[in-house]
Amino acid sequence: MEATTLSPFALLAALFILVLAAFVGYEVVSKVPTMLHTPLMSGANAVHGVIVVGAMLVAATAEGPLRIVLALVGVTLGTINVVGGFVVTDRMLEMFRRRAPGGRD
Repeated sequence: MEATTLSPFALLAALFILVLAAFVGYEVVSKVPTMLHTPLMSGANAVHGVIVVGAMLVAATAEGPLRIVLALVGVTLGTINVVGGFVVTDRMLEMFRRRAPGGRD
């Protein structure tokens, strides 16, 4: 395997894109109305599911023990994120359901 070096210009450009994406993401998310938060989170969970599939593909091509362990950690954390997101979304939707008469659910 061949090591690649990143030029200072490319590193600065990548850092600039990261900071710009963070600011744009914050502005977009902060402007979401409360009523649209649950559908937005459900959509984000679906996107995270695609990311987990990509992480599994990367894990399948990993060479060496360090890369395999890092890929496994990535898949595990991504899966926890997806499952936790759907659990939170389900709990939020539970708040909007009407309760049965007599105090029973």
